[in-house]
Amino acid sequence: MASLDILGLHHVTAIAGRAQSNLDFYMGILGLRLVKRTVNYDDPATYHLYYGDDVGHPGTIMTFFPWPGARAGQRGTGQATVISFSIPPRAIPYWIDRLDDYGMTFEGPERRWDEEVLTVYDLDGLHLELVAHHDAADERFAWQRGPVPLDVAIRGLFGVTITVEGFATTSSLLLDTLGFQLVAESGNRFRYQVGYGPGAVLDVVCLPAGLPGRVETGTVHHVAWRVPDAAAQLAWHDRLVDTGLNVSPVLDRQYFRSIYFREPGGVLFELATDPPGFTWDEPVPRLGEDLMLPPWLENLRPQLVRQLPLLHMPEW
Repeated sequence: MASLDILGLHHVTAIAGRAQSNLDFYMGILGLRLVKRTVNYDDPATYHLYYGDDVGHPGTIMTFFPWPGARAGQRGTGQATVISFSIPPRAIPYWIDRLDDYGMTFEGPERRWDEEVLTVYDLDGLHLELVAHHDAADERFAWQRGPVPLDVAIRGLFGVTITVEGFATTSSLLLDTLGFQLVAESGNRFRYQVGYGPGAVLDVVCLPAGLPGRVETGTVHHVAWRVPDAAAQLAWHDRLVDTGLNVSPVLDRQYFRSIYFREPGGVLFELATDPPGFTWDEPVPRLGEDLMLPPWLENLRPQLVRQLPLLHMPEW
């Protein structure tokens, strides 16, 4: 029988403006590796850029659809509103200096439970956090050849904050169906955890009078959670349908398989398989260097190469 454990976060996908600016920030400033350069399979004239650690382990991955020329989005209810990255406990002073050197807007640090939190906004206004958590060390490896020293580098995703109008039905799905545990609460913020180790945190902020979000540049498109394999994903598909949720069929994303559904507060969730990963179609030393297309889009390669903007790797 397939295990129905959710292992933590797999990736978070957001909307960017210009692809080059996005690459300059996430690779050149935050020090994440571009592990895959491909396209949005549902809109092939748009890049899909994947960032992560050396090989793009699940739980380290942040991805973007760049929509150049699109208007700014609106953070609000029915959305994931904050993406949090894990950094080592004593890394906050380094990141304050680094962000200041690059002229980035940031706030803090502030205390939240056992953490120090530095808030930063990317070039499109996406709300990010760098979280130094002191209750346990994050033993994940950072990108070995990046611009940030290893002892202070980002280790992967720490968690995600979603904002919802109401609390009860979202909480019920998390606890009774998806296997999350409620581990802390403060005011209108409720912290859930699923899986093991870092990259397993979901904060739910309840804003009954909040305005609904609008997904355009600078906002999150969806949040993906890890399942171990295809058998577990199919079991989850059936279980979610049985609860009355409207679940997509299994979709082939080449580097994982996906199903999608909206939790009761309106946030788009995905369950993504750990395999096959990002290294099956490119050697590890060259990850992210070439445009990779699925077989059904290869006939469009000449057209897409003409349409998509050229990207230049940041220098440091």
